[in-house]
Amino acid sequence: MDNTAQNDCEKGKERGVHGGKAMSYSIGEVVKKTGLSVHTLRYYEKEGLLPFVQKNKSGMRAYSDMDLQWLTMIECLKDSGLQIKEIRQYIDWYREGDSTLQQRLKLFRSRREAVEKEMKRLTVVLNKIHFKELLYEEAIKQGSLDAADKNPKLLRLKKKLFESPDDFDKVTG
Repeated sequence: MDNTAQNDCEKGKERGVHGGKAMSYSIGEVVKKTGLSVHTLRYYEKEGLLPFVQKNKSGMRAYSDMDLQWLTMIECLKDSGLQIKEIRQYIDWYREGDSTLQQRLKLFRSRREAVEKEMKRLTVVLNKIHFKELLYEEAIKQGSLDAADKNPKLLRLKKKLFESPDDFDKVTG
């Protein structure tokens, strides 16, 4: 979300303006656009994660483009491992304004570090899976797993994988 859009949202200005006309989406339209369930949207609202959603004249929720951007950010934070209460804290900081910029920066730095660590772990997992693929392809080609286990290239790969998992990509190129 860009700062202008965030500031407009924070100050309660008209959000989701398209061609001079405010865009408004029903809960069903938001479900189709985001892939989230009605239950999830209502849960997020109940938990205070969607404080900017307004109601139309009929009392129905009227989601704006800005609300859709918030949903994207909420899902991103959730995917990064944050709990609902931590996401709510971020939203509270956002609503407090510039005095919380330091806390928000710290939160996003910590999330980036956590995601990078998880990516590294998953890369090791992927490399092991890739090794097994190569092993079984070779076993099929050779006619047995025992023959594949003696393949010099696979022996080097196996040794590299278990000695230094980070170097596996260099070896398999």
